[in-house]
Amino acid sequence: MTVTTESPAVPGTGTPAPRGGGLRAALLAVIAVALVLLGGGLAVALGIGDDDAPATPGADSVDAGFSRDMSIHHDQGVEMANLALDRSTDPAVRGLAFDIAETQNNQVGRMRGWLSLWGLTPTGGERMAWMDDAAMAGHDMSGHDMSGGLMPGMATEEELAELRELSGTDFDVQFLRLMIRHHEGGAGMAQYAAEHAGQDVVRSLARSIEESQAAETSLMTDMLAARGGTPLPPP
Repeated sequence: MTVTTESPAVPGTGTPAPRGGGLRAALLAVIAVALVLLGGGLAVALGIGDDDAPATPGADSVDAGFSRDMSIHHDQGVEMANLALDRSTDPAVRGLAFDIAETQNNQVGRMRGWLSLWGLTPTGGERMAWMDDAAMAGHDMSGHDMSGGLMPGMATEEELAELRELSGTDFDVQFLRLMIRHHEGGAGMAQYAAEHAGQDVVRSLARSIEESQAAETSLMTDMLAARGGTPLPPP
């Protein structure tokens, strides 16, 4: 008795697939279509290929300036968070530090990815030049010492060196004080970008940073008070 089998259908078509190598070719074709569709969705998410999206941001744009400066600002936040993961024994502080490190690392990757796609370098340009003077004054940034590339809220090398020497509750208190000020300094940058950036994806990320860091600042303020500390003066 001869047994015959029917070739499986090509997924999504209902058409029998060719046997042997033909089936493999058909499946590869389906996978290729899926990847094209996925790529299209990714392009939309990045603001690429959308006829309604603004032109590619220039080096002096709010989009580029925010992406460059906030990435650098975040780098220090991640550095301090990793230090807390290494030195703190307080579960609440360690949990907070882990969240900050993971979130800000992810955001830095997105912003530097945009800069690469726009054909721009991740560094360069005058710090905060993408914000107008009125905005900087409105967020208490005027007169801030940005020598050495420090932006509002960033810790000095001396403050970081001091933090590395602390342990126990003393470390937790100083870490919270520095991170609260760090978040406060970045808040004005995020708010300005959320209002003035040309790319939807940049405005969306800036709003997310503004909202999430406001919530973290409130939490850290409560944690600091519970450990007998008081906040540093705002940046």
